[in-house]
Amino acid sequence: MSKYKYKTTGNIGLFDQEAISEKLSSLGNPLEKLNGVIDFEMFRKELEENMLNTNKKSTAGCKPYDVVMMFKIILLKRFYNLSDEQTEYQINDRLSFKDFLGLSSGDNIPDARSIWLFQDRMIKVELDEKLFLQFNSYLNDLGLLVNSGKIVDASFVEVPRQRNNRQENAKIKNGEGNELWNDKPYKKRQKDIDARWTRKAGERHYGYKNHIKIDSGSKLIEKYLVTSADIHDSQVLDDLADEKDSNQELYADSAYIGKLLDKKLKEENIIPQIIERAFRDNPLTNKQKENNRIKSKTRCRVEHAFGFVTNSMNDFKIRSIGLRKAKGIIGLVNLVYNMCRYEQIIRLNLLSIKN
Repeated sequence: MSKYKYKTTGNIGLFDQEAISEKLSSLGNPLEKLNGVIDFEMFRKELEENMLNTNKKSTAGCKPYDVVMMFKIILLKRFYNLSDEQTEYQINDRLSFKDFLGLSSGDNIPDARSIWLFQDRMIKVELDEKLFLQFNSYLNDLGLLVNSGKIVDASFVEVPRQRNNRQENAKIKNGEGNELWNDKPYKKRQKDIDARWTRKAGERHYGYKNHIKIDSGSKLIEKYLVTSADIHDSQVLDDLADEKDSNQELYADSAYIGKLLDKKLKEENIIPQIIERAFRDNPLTNKQKENNRIKSKTRCRVEHAFGFVTNSMNDFKIRSIGLRKAKGIIGLVNLVYNMCRYEQIIRLNLLSIKN
């Protein structure tokens, strides 16, 4: 036995859990901050209409978990980029997760299978898109989509790489992936025939792209579109920009250039602020360089969204298979970002809020 005396450990007092919660709060618990500014009950009606079996003739049988709590579990998954198994473990292990979900130590906690089924059902009924639009409508009512200009950009979303032979890859690339592995249904379920390879700045990427349009004033994502990784950024501008952007400036990097895009923006009365680029035997003038520098000061604000996902949400790497599931998960990631950005705006008093 040591001759030195140390602080006692292992004794749990009556108010220890409350003290731990207060300690987490003082250290800056992000989940507590979200709970403090967002009333998640706003989503209950939409969740119950889409996630519950309303045709059930009897009340007998196992009762479902509360849909708002399950939705918040899915938000936890996306915020920390966790697997279903890790989500179950962390809810059991972490007090901050329990507090966020309104659970106490004696409550039943959904298992990994229940969590997977809930997210899968959300994606099948496209609830990710509905809830994203609902929350954006709420933000718009508060005056946070200030319409002082828009910024568009895209980010790669990596998925597990496939191990196919040349013939299989050729069929997938030609849109004939559904013809493969019909004699091996289990293997077919594990094959992603929608993801694509692409190369940018000498680096190869496999998966999808998250194309977003943000409000330049609030840095909130206003609209998004998910495609395979090989789709060029300029190909989706027609879908991202719309009549609501009329008479506003639209900032983008040099990938968003072309006569058809110029025509589209002119038809919508959108003011293009696109970064110009040099071509062979046609370098940028000093005036063009200065204009690019001015445009970049605003355009770079879109990197806040992608940077937050990369640094605070464990990056844009997902484990789904297929475009529909990728759309659902990326949509949920975009929703979580908007929620966190909204919390920042409130906490730091960055924009005036309508009463």
